Amino acid sequence: MPRVARFRSVVLDCPDPRALARFYAEIVGGEPEGEDADWVVLQVPGGPRLAFQEAEGYVPPEWPRADRNGQQFHIDLDGGATWEEIDLAEKRVLALGARVLDTEDYEEKGFRVYADPAGHPFCLCRIDH
Repeated sequence: MPRVARFRSVVLDCPDPRALARFYAEIVGGEPEGEDADWVVLQVPGGPRLAFQEAEGYVPPEWPRADRNGQQFHIDLDGGATWEEIDLAEKRVLALGARVLDTEDYEEKGFRVYADPAGHPFCLCRIDH
C-alpha cells in the first residue's frame, strides 16, 4: 500500500519550549533550534525530530490516570544494557529536572518511569544490545 505521508515530528505541548528542548537535548543529544519562544525543534541525532510548542494553560498528564488529562503518550529511551547503566542514567535525568513516577518491579518490567520537567512521562528502558 502506498504511504499517505512521511513522519515529520512528535510535538510536545509545554509551558516553556526552550527549557524542555534543552532537557531532552541533554539526554538524547542534538541542538534545540528555533527563533520563536513558542516553537522549538530538536533533531535527535540518528533519530526522530522532537518539537516543543508553548501551550497556554498547559496541564500536565497525570500518569498513569486516564480519567483526567490522561497519559496521551510517553517516550521510551534506551538507558543501557545493564541496571548499572540505568542507575547512572537515572541520576543524570533526575539532576536535569526529571522526577520519578514508577520504579516498582523495574527489573521484571525492564524499565523505570519518570516525568520530564513539564510532566510528560518517559521511560528509561534496559535494552539488550
